[in-house]
Amino acid sequence: MPNTFDYPVEIERDEDGRFVVTFPDFGWGATDGATREEALDEAKDLLRELIATTIREGQALPEPSRASKRRPLVVPPLQIALKAALYETCRQTNRSQRRLARDLAVAESEVRRMLNPDHATKAGTIDAVLRQLGTRISLTVEKAA
Repeated sequence: MPNTFDYPVEIERDEDGRFVVTFPDFGWGATDGATREEALDEAKDLLRELIATTIREGQALPEPSRASKRRPLVVPPLQIALKAALYETCRQTNRSQRRLARDLAVAESEVRRMLNPDHATKAGTIDAVLRQLGTRISLTVEKAA
């Protein structure tokens, strides 16, 4: 299971001079921007969608490869990172939605919402469920690049 959901990107200029961003770890999807900064901002939205689609399809999230000066990291929105952590923890512990609902003493529909990348779930709720599954969230704050 990835211990981070920050993924490196490759940035290239296309024939029109736009900055095109791709996530090599996912192998699909691209976005662009008129400037490098705009393209990286758009990449956050793309990363959210890459993670959400992977979750919806029931696939394992790829392990992020190494960043470098030429392959900067993109940090996903907090909500999707939390959902990804819960999703991957359930996958790694072989917990079905039904079993997780039973373990948490909640309705299965509530667990489905927690795992749904398009449904807002409080960070504290996901943190509590992850702790019950033997995982914890660790937040790193660093100076922006």
